[in-house]
Amino acid sequence: MVAGVVAGACAAPESSPVSRDETLRSDLERLSRATIFFGHQSVGADILAGVASLAAREGIPLRVVETRDACGLAPGTIGHSFIGENGAPSTKVESFRRAFGGDPAQAPELALMKLCYVDFDGSTDVAALFSGYRASVEELRRLFPSTTFVHVTVPLTARQGGVKSLVKSMMGRPTSVSMNAIREKFNTLIRETYRGREPVFDLARVESTGTDGSVTTSSLGGRDVPMLIPAYTYDGSHLNEAGREHVARALVALLASLEQDSARRQVAPAGMVR
Repeated sequence: MVAGVVAGACAAPESSPVSRDETLRSDLERLSRATIFFGHQSVGADILAGVASLAAREGIPLRVVETRDACGLAPGTIGHSFIGENGAPSTKVESFRRAFGGDPAQAPELALMKLCYVDFDGSTDVAALFSGYRASVEELRRLFPSTTFVHVTVPLTARQGGVKSLVKSMMGRPTSVSMNAIREKFNTLIRETYRGREPVFDLARVESTGTDGSVTTSSLGGRDVPMLIPAYTYDGSHLNEAGREHVARALVALLASLEQDSARRQVAPAGMVR
């Protein structure tokens, strides 16, 4: 649904009161001048659908195009690719790395990849997976120094209710809470390694936080485990319309701030780069 979309192409004329959210509109306008590459699977497609919907609503021409190549994107394009195989996270890391096979001079301004909730289970070696991810991103940063790489935490699932979930717990079988706890191990490594040093889009935090700022959690072994808010999903894992917009707004805000910083660095006099 998102491949080849030009959001905002059929928007109302400028004289119409299209936008009621000037901050969102300003952020989208910044992205309409940027080049962005996003490697993902199905939840990523949900997020991109949300971004395209926001851009269309605000009348901003923002292209969302499926591509295998991260390099050579036209300005105002979010190029995206369905990377690797679900359940095999290392293939996603490698697929994202291979997408950067082009000319560094044509590299995107911003790039990000996300793993999926299905990539984690009781057998996942979280430390080894993170180590491989970190090494790949460091290599890409060396080869493509003009690109800002954004780190993304792993999406969550909503808590399962009813007798089935209770039986799973009593039998010691994996539950949505225990699986989210494993995902949070990877997310914690992302936060502790990069937060305050490199850009992080904390997708897990966004998915578990309501518009009022409250965080949805479940208890496991005496600690709170963040959970996907039920109001944001139609099946317990993928995003519904409300969830897509909620997450898309957060992503647009972050990417726009990074694009603005990138533009400032390009025009700043010597010694003025932050």
